[in-house]
Amino acid sequence: MPRVVWLLVIGMAVNVTGSSFLWPLNTIYIHDHLGKSLSVAGIVLMLNAGASVVGNLIGGTLFDKIGGFKSVLLGIGITVSALMGLSLWNDFLPYVIFLTIVGFGSGIVFPSMYAMAGSAWKEGGRKAFNAIYVAQNLGVAIGSALGGIVASFSFDLIFAANTLMYIIFLCIAVFGYRGISASASSQTSVIAESGAVKSHTKLYALLTLCIGYLLCWVGYVQWQSTISAYTQELNISLSHYSLLWTVNGALIVLGQPIVNQLVKRISSLKLQINIGIVIFIVSFGVAAGAQEFSAFMAAMVILTIGEMLIWPAVPTIANSLAPKGREGFYQGIVNSTATGGRMIGPLLGGLLVDFYGISMLFMLLIVLLVVSIFTTLIYDRKLKENKQLAHAS
Repeated sequence: MPRVVWLLVIGMAVNVTGSSFLWPLNTIYIHDHLGKSLSVAGIVLMLNAGASVVGNLIGGTLFDKIGGFKSVLLGIGITVSALMGLSLWNDFLPYVIFLTIVGFGSGIVFPSMYAMAGSAWKEGGRKAFNAIYVAQNLGVAIGSALGGIVASFSFDLIFAANTLMYIIFLCIAVFGYRGISASASSQTSVIAESGAVKSHTKLYALLTLCIGYLLCWVGYVQWQSTISAYTQELNISLSHYSLLWTVNGALIVLGQPIVNQLVKRISSLKLQINIGIVIFIVSFGVAAGAQEFSAFMAAMVILTIGEMLIWPAVPTIANSLAPKGREGFYQGIVNSTATGGRMIGPLLGGLLVDFYGISMLFMLLIVLLVVSIFTTLIYDRKLKENKQLAHAS
């Protein structure tokens, strides 16, 4: 792996370590410490995620126009400023305002990081995106483990720790990312073969794939919102809840050799994603009947196996679909889709649990995941048809 990709990996790990001090505990803080309902907590997280969607799209476009270095610095600068404010003022209204700004700033960062990884290691294909994904989850493992411990003493320390980690990330970006190319010069998939398929067809294919990706995230984010609050009702401690995410991140990092061997035996990225979605369904089936910590841990382990197959595959497909000079925009779509799921999920989940109970939520999530299998199956149908026509002519 090239040195510059290592720098991106380290930066992403530091970035996510900082954010993982806070995001698994957001719903708990809003619900338990600020005294708001799960529905209100869902609205607050929706604002954060909505701002991040805007940041993702702007960040991807900025990558294509001004390069990754400047885009990342802008995003980090906005985020650090908001986190400093959050450290000083964290009553309900300031919390909502600063958390929304944090979402916007961090949203600018992510598509540029993925696009820079694809540019810096073009021959690496899936490996570049998988490395960034593993770095994210290393950050999740470290940050969530420390976050639960720190929160048991004081939430104010959580805000301060998050700010410190972003300042460290800023230093890494300033000294390490200046020379990274702003765009990729070639594609890595047969999907992007020499002009056989028009760009708008590739964009439609990506958007279709992202429908299923969105639905997967709507389900996944429940572990950070409604399920986190549900564990509190079952008297599972904050430190135990945080341990779920520590195991999640640790499995992703330590399980890479096994997953790499598994992926080699899977014939396509499409099949890889759909296997992951089926595993998601099994995970939510286990979580639906969970009453003790051990059952939630089992569900989390199963969920982790599924995400290891899904999450790196989608940006890899986006990179292969992207026309030259549009890599950042396509990664922005992928990241904004994931963020859109994080935006819709907490509000949808909060409303369902408040009005119909947790069982109804699990039933709906399984239905949504079945829909995502269908959209994944059909996303490249038009691409194949156009290629066949082009080759026939």
